[in-house]
Parts: sequence; structure tokens; C-alpha cells
Amino acid sequence: MALRLQNRLKSTGAPPLVYSNRTLKRGEALKAEGAIPVDDFRAVVESTDVIFTMISDDAVLNDLVEQALSLESIQGKLFMDTSTVHPSTCSAVAKVFQGKGAYFIASPVFGASPVAAAGKLIFAMAGPQDQISRVSPYIQGVMGRQIINMGADVQKSSLLKISGNIFVIGFQELIAEAQVFAEKTGLGTGRMEEFLGGMFGPVLESYSKRMTSGAYAPPLDTPPGFAISLASKDIRHALAIAEESGCQLPTLATALNRTTMAREYAGEWLDSSSVYGIARIEAGLPFWSEKSRQGN
Repeated sequence: MALRLQNRLKSTGAPPLVYSNRTLKRGEALKAEGAIPVDDFRAVVESTDVIFTMISDDAVLNDLVEQALSLESIQGKLFMDTSTVHPSTCSAVAKVFQGKGAYFIASPVFGASPVAAAGKLIFAMAGPQDQISRVSPYIQGVMGRQIINMGADVQKSSLLKISGNIFVIGFQELIAEAQVFAEKTGLGTGRMEEFLGGMFGPVLESYSKRMTSGAYAPPLDTPPGFAISLASKDIRHALAIAEESGCQLPTLATALNRTTMAREYAGEWLDSSSVYGIARIEAGLPFWSEKSRQGN
């Protein structure tokens, strides 16, 4: 996302992107394109008027907000978070920034890393409408292919993202069970995957490939596509909201149980699709497949 934004700024002669990260060396590709690294988030906020954040969980976002509030003034600055956090967190952050004369847009994104690299993400944006117009030129055709305007209530975009993840995680859970079924019955995972692609398209086929290729438990030098810790956080948000709303998400409850068991069994360096490994154990198969890291 950041690289595509920097390339657009560079091509239009605009000032370069200023960036920071918990591991700053991960921004070397940005630096090579002319973006400016700084040591911490406060320096990012001080040097620009439009600030994008992408973080792992609600606690990190709250910490960044505190850092921003410690500055003498953030009047007129626009903060746009593209992470998946609880709706109540979005509401609280928006209220705090409004009290300081700043603006907040909650804009979680839909799409994995390859989609981001292609600039094809979907942005669910909620917040002050004039500020959405202000930031849209940096989104449409740059980092994203579509903006879903969720209105002024920042909780709505968060709810949409969490709802979307019900599908993502639910599909992964169902495919894991189907692929274990295919292996145990002798149908074969290859035939099942061919059917998934033909019947339901490339997205569900790609979820299956994360399991059959062994990417659910990738080598320790290869980052997971959707880290299991983030998936577990998103599942907990969905289950908590469902309970508050008086409804149930039994498929996600099963997925949470399996992600918890996977983390206990194989550690944190797992993809969200590692529910497949636990489904395998429950069917009398090993957690690791021939193509996962322990099978190589």
C-alpha cells in the first residue's frame, strides 16, 4: 500500500511519503523510491497532515493515538486507520481526535498482500464526508479499486470489515473440513480443489491452495499470508459483537477453537488457514502435511 502511494506521489511531483514502522528496515523499498523514514510515529504526525496507519490490534492503535495527542497541536490533521479493530475503538478514537480539532476515518481494507501490491484493495471508509473526499485521490486507482462509503459513523466500516472476515474465516474453516474429508475418503485434495475453483472461483480455490500447498504452516523465513494471531483477534471481535447483538456464529466459534489449538501445537508462525492442521489431527492425520514446513 505504502509503495503504491509513494509511487503516485513521486509521479505527480508531490512531497514524498514520510513513514515509520516497528521494524524500520522493512521500508527499504520505500526509501529506494524516495520516501523518507523517520524513527517514530510522532515524527510522522509532525511532518504531514494526512496520516495512514496499519496496525495489528486495538491496543497498538490506542498507543499511536496517545503519541499523537502528546504533540502540541494536531489541529486539522487527518488520521485514517486501515486496520481491523473493534467498532467501539473506532468510535472512541474519532471522539478524541474531534476534541483536538483533528479528523478520523475508519477505513479497513479487504484483500491480501498480492491484492494490495496490485492496488486492488477494497476500502470501507467511514467518517466526515469532506475528509473522505479529501483522501479519496490517494485511494482510488492508487491503493484500491473500490471505495465503499459507509457514511459518517466510523463504527459502520469496522462492522463491515468484521462481517467480511466472518466469510473469510468461515470459508477457510469449511474448506479445511472438506479437504480433510476428501483425503480421508480417497477422493483426493486435488480433485476437491479443482471443483472449488470451477464451481466457486479463484478466491475459494486460493484458500484451498494455502492448505494443500503447505502454506498454512510456512517455513520460518516466509511470513504467513494472514497471521493466525490476527485471525484470532478478528474472530474474537466478531464473536463478542454477535453475543452483544443476541446472535450466534457457531462456525467462527469452531474456527477460534481450532486456531487456539493450532497456536498451542505449532506456535505463532502460522497462517489463519492452519485450522486445516487441527482438522487433520481430529481425523487421525498429522498436523503437518508433506508440503508444510515440518513435512519438508
